[in-house]
Amino acid sequence: MAKPSREYIYGINPVFEVVRAGKRKVYEAYLNKATAHQSRLRKLSQYLEKSGIPVQSVDKQRLADLSRHNKDHQGVVLKTSPYPYQPSDTMWGRPRVLLLDNVEDPHNVGAILRSAEIFGFDSVLLSSKGVPDIYPSVVKVSAGATEFLDIAKDATANSYVRAAREENYQVLALDGSGKADVWAIRSELAEKVLVVIGGEDRSVGQYILNNADHVVSIGQRGRINSLNASVAAGICLYALSARPSS
Repeated sequence: MAKPSREYIYGINPVFEVVRAGKRKVYEAYLNKATAHQSRLRKLSQYLEKSGIPVQSVDKQRLADLSRHNKDHQGVVLKTSPYPYQPSDTMWGRPRVLLLDNVEDPHNVGAILRSAEIFGFDSVLLSSKGVPDIYPSVVKVSAGATEFLDIAKDATANSYVRAAREENYQVLALDGSGKADVWAIRSELAEKVLVVIGGEDRSVGQYILNNADHVVSIGQRGRINSLNASVAAGICLYALSARPSS
C-alpha cells in the first residue's frame, strides 16, 4: 500500500515547529475562523503569513476532517509533505544515538522523542518492526520535537545493534531487569553509545539484552511495578546527558 504524499499536522506548537524547522515542504494552513481572534492563533497566523504560507479560514468541521477527528487540533491544521526520514547509515559516528525497540504506543514514541530532543539525542533509530511511523499524532505529542531530530526507520532493532557493533559503539539497554543503575555507569561509557529503549508491553528484545554492554534500570522506592515507558526513557536520557560528578 502506497503511503500518502501529504500529511496534516495539527496543534499550535507542532505547526509552529514544523514551519520553524523547515524540514518539510509546507503547502497551506487551515485556521478555525471562529477562534482565529484568540491570542495564540492570531500570533501563529501572523507567523504563517510572514513565512509565505497560505492560510485558509475554515469551520471546525473542516479541521476535524483534516485531523481525522482528533480533538487536539487546537484550531489549526497544516498541510505538509510526509516526514523526511534519514538513512540510518548517516548516523554512525555521532556520539549518542537512540534506538526505540518495541515501543508500540504512538503517544509514548512522541513523548520519548520530545525528551530526546531536549537532552541532546538528536539521532534516532526506529525499528522497522513494532514501532509506529512518525504520524501526525506522534508529532503532536512530541510538541514538534520530531522536526529537529534525524530519524531513521529502515532496519530492525537487531540489525541496528549489529551495525552499531561494527562501528565500535557501546550498547546500553534500559530494562527493568537491569542490575546496574543508570546513574552509576555514566563514567564507564565510551565516546560512542547506542541507547536502546523498549516498550511497556514488550521491552527490549532478548538478542539486544544478551549483546548489550550495559543493561541498566532506574532505581525505584515506590511499590508499584514500573514507570511508564516514556517517563523511564526521559529519566534515562537526562541521566546520560548530565555531566558525571568528579
